[in-house]
Amino acid sequence: MAVSIAMIKELREVTGAGILDSKKALEAADGNLDKAIELLREKGLAKAAKKASRETNEGQIALLVKENGASLVEVNCETDFVARTDNFQAFVNSMTEHVFDNPQLASLDDLLASEHKAFAGQAVSDVIQEHISKLGENIVVKRFERYTIEGSSMIEGYLHPGGRIGVLVEVNVADAANQGDALSELSHDLALQIAAVRPQYLSRQDVPAEIVAKEREIFMAQLAEDKKPDNIKEKIVEGKIRKFFEEICLLEQPFVKDDKMNVEQLLKQKSKAPGSPVTIKRFTRFELGDS
Repeated sequence: MAVSIAMIKELREVTGAGILDSKKALEAADGNLDKAIELLREKGLAKAAKKASRETNEGQIALLVKENGASLVEVNCETDFVARTDNFQAFVNSMTEHVFDNPQLASLDDLLASEHKAFAGQAVSDVIQEHISKLGENIVVKRFERYTIEGSSMIEGYLHPGGRIGVLVEVNVADAANQGDALSELSHDLALQIAAVRPQYLSRQDVPAEIVAKEREIFMAQLAEDKKPDNIKEKIVEGKIRKFFEEICLLEQPFVKDDKMNVEQLLKQKSKAPGSPVTIKRFTRFELGDS
C-alpha cells in the first residue's frame, strides 16, 4: 500500500516521531495506523512526543569560526547531566557546521526542515527526535546566528568555559588580513567585553525610541514627589538616560581593561596604528536560558 503524506502527518501528530521514521513504520505496517504506532513504540520513538513538552533549561552553546565567516548555536535540554554527554555535545557541534554550511537559513523553521548532511540527509527535526529518544530528554534548538565576512573585517568568537555564554563580534578595518596581532587582540578584548558586560545594542542610535521613551517616563515618575524645579528634574533624567546608554550600548560601556575610557574611545585609539578607522560592524551574545 502506498504511504501518503496525509498518513505520515497523522502518525507524526499521534506519536511525535520523525518524518522518516513515520514513513518507514507505515510502510512496514502496510498503511495500518495502529500497527505503525505499535512499531514506533517498540522502537521507543513514540515516547519523544511526551518528552517534547518538558522544559529545557540546560544545554550547550557552541560556535564555529572560519576564514570567511562564523556560526553560533544554542541547543537546550533538560539537565546538565545530558548537556555534558558526548552524544549531546557532538550533536550541538554538528549544528554549528550545519548552520555555517547553509547560509540560506533564515529562521528556526527553515533550520528544522533543512537536511543535515552529517545524519544521512535527514531533516534536522527528525535528527532531534532521534536524540530525544536516545538521550531520554526533550531537546530544542533555541536559536542560531551566522556571519559571512563581506569586505575587510575580522570575526572573533568567544565561548565561555562550560558553554553557557557564546559571543561573535565582527570588527572592520581597511586591509584587515594584514593587521596582525594588534587587531586579533582588540577583537578578543571586545568579545570578552561583550561576554562580561552584556551589551544589548552597539550604539544609542540602535536603541528603539519607544524603549528610551519608556525609561524616561520611569525616571520622571521616580521624581514625581521631588520638589525640585522641573528644569533640574530634566537634568537629572538626562543624566539617568546617559547612564542607561552606558549600560546597554557597547560603544558607551567603560572598557573592562581600562575604565578610564569607553569602547568607542578605545576604537579611536586603536585606529591610529592602521591609519584608518577601526569599527564594530555587529555582535551577537547568547547566554544559556536567555530569551
